[in-house]
Amino acid sequence: MSEKQTTLNKEITISGKGLHTGAEVRVTLNPANAGFGYKFKRTDIEGEPLIPAFAENVSMTERGTVLEKNGASVSTVEHCLSALRGMNVDNCLIEVDGPEVPIFDGSARVFVDAINEAGIKELDEDRKYFVIKKKMVYEDKEKGIKIVALPYDQFSVDAHISFNSSVVLANQYASIESLAEYEKEISSCRTFVFLHELEPLLKNNLIKGGDLDNAIIIVDKEVSQDELNRLADLFGKPHIKVQSIGVLNNVELAFPNEMARHKLLDLVGDLALAGMPIKGKVIATKPGHKSNVEMAKLIRKEIKKRSSKIEVPEYDPTKEPLLDINDIRGMLPHRPPFLLVDKIIEIGENHIVGIKNVTMNEPFFVGHFPDEPVMPAVLQIEAMAQCGGILVLNNVDEPEKYSTYFLKIDNVRMRKKVVPGDTLIFKLEFITEIRRGVANMRGTAFVGDTIVSEGEFMAQVIKNK
Repeated sequence: MSEKQTTLNKEITISGKGLHTGAEVRVTLNPANAGFGYKFKRTDIEGEPLIPAFAENVSMTERGTVLEKNGASVSTVEHCLSALRGMNVDNCLIEVDGPEVPIFDGSARVFVDAINEAGIKELDEDRKYFVIKKKMVYEDKEKGIKIVALPYDQFSVDAHISFNSSVVLANQYASIESLAEYEKEISSCRTFVFLHELEPLLKNNLIKGGDLDNAIIIVDKEVSQDELNRLADLFGKPHIKVQSIGVLNNVELAFPNEMARHKLLDLVGDLALAGMPIKGKVIATKPGHKSNVEMAKLIRKEIKKRSSKIEVPEYDPTKEPLLDINDIRGMLPHRPPFLLVDKIIEIGENHIVGIKNVTMNEPFFVGHFPDEPVMPAVLQIEAMAQCGGILVLNNVDEPEKYSTYFLKIDNVRMRKKVVPGDTLIFKLEFITEIRRGVANMRGTAFVGDTIVSEGEFMAQVIKNK
């Protein structure tokens, strides 16, 4: 059964400080229509420009992900996007009255709580996934960074991190098998920074809103009380007593591997910039915003490539079909040698996918180009028509009492010859709804990922005498 797209049940507003600017920012998460995706709106700028959350709109990935479009930008978007994707919210307009999304406690928890408070509602349209069909890789060998996406039946993520800090933070690993684990296992995990990085960040006009409440600060070398007092004065914060090497101020970690889990949280948010929910297993080694976004860009390119051509139906010959040859014989009046569909592997409200295994034993090869066997084009069309007949009969009550007769075939094109050993995959789709017993369909036949024939069919459903 198809999953439906979702959005929020109502708008909700939350406020907090921006990590880098220190400014108080208000964010409103709004319901949006199916197909809207995620878009940010800068309500503090004249004209309230929209910034679509797509990887190609990323302008910077230093210490956070920055989106920019037509001169307007919004930074630190990753935790908000992570919460929306992690909670399976497909469509949301995110209004921001400042240059960056608030950091809150450095995790996605506040956004998740807001989403739960607003509620999630289903929309009428089906959710469309980007399905990983073959291995995809982004790699930076010099830095030891690698992100791999593999085929899988849901969205699963593994994150491995490694730092040159064997005493405190060397290697950590985190994973989720599906987004069902996101809220409990990932959403509350906070961002982190090493103590020695704080002063350079501040001098670069960053982390003005940073404090102990919105990040885990890791002390990976001995530091004097005087040095700690000096850093506290730079940040305008109260003095903290020096502690041993470890987590500053003895902050209690949510999980022993909270840092790896936060990197996974960031990865979920940055991959949301692909523009579609993903079905696949993502394995990330030393991920960061730059590598995450580069992977999202690879996925965006593949989405655009697939949208420019008809998508080939998935066929796994080891799976049980929806209808085998005996089921098909019960629906169609055809019999060998004129029954040209072996099995049906998929039926939706508006489409059907059928299979025909072409063998040298077919009777038509005896007389049709016997020295160079080629399946007759008219029989390919007939096979598609038989699939279409099953689709039409699947939409009537008591289908065994009806037959489908084809009235017209248009725009037929034969693109490549079909020979013994080929497996034909037929996809038939309704062009319009069935009206007065008449159905209009578009049919496409594939061998592998190549279209071999196509056409448009008009058929009428008639009750048997």
